[in-house]
Amino acid sequence: MNVGEKITFYREKKNITVNKLANMSGVSQSYLRDLELGKKQPTVEYLSYICDALEISLERFFSDENNENKILSLYKKMNESQQKALIDFLEKITEE
Repeated sequence: MNVGEKITFYREKKNITVNKLANMSGVSQSYLRDLELGKKQPTVEYLSYICDALEISLERFFSDENNENKILSLYKKMNESQQKALIDFLEKITEE
């Protein structure tokens, strides 16, 4: 995932709009949209503001070992029956 895709991923995970993230981070909505579309690359300073608003560290943002990203990426590659089987499996192993 590139920087823009990661911003989108974490923003959508928090269920917030581009406008709300822009307001929370102090970054303009048009700049944030350009970041998400890959038209621009953020400075560390602006990315720090965005990560603070998303409540994640820069370290986590840049971590390629983020299990949630890996699971989501693999899940998207599965067909519908594979997705259902994975969900059934995960529900079984997490039952108390």
